[in-house]
Amino acid sequence: MMIRGIEGMTPEAIDAELQRGAKFVLFQYCISVLILTFKRPSDIYFVKSNESAIVKGLRFSLISFFLGWWGIPWGPIYTIGTFIVNFKGGRDITAEVIGSFNQPSDD
Repeated sequence: MMIRGIEGMTPEAIDAELQRGAKFVLFQYCISVLILTFKRPSDIYFVKSNESAIVKGLRFSLISFFLGWWGIPWGPIYTIGTFIVNFKGGRDITAEVIGSFNQPSDD
């Protein structure tokens, strides 16, 4: 999965941002097609301490608003769930991402 928002940043710069309160988050979106409903996570987003996670997740909420409601019964249920997650600033996965950075690679 891709991490958005760290392009061009050094590991030291990322660490400094994390010390100031930055975090790695996942947003959710929901799409319904007739009787099928899909709830999916976004890419991982790096949200700096001076940025709003709610604003970054707004597009995923809009996708769900326009495309998520139409599958019965899960469309409305999943759509409301994505709104709750996204308007709380996404799901914070900072600890998991940092843990994966610290694991040795299998190269």
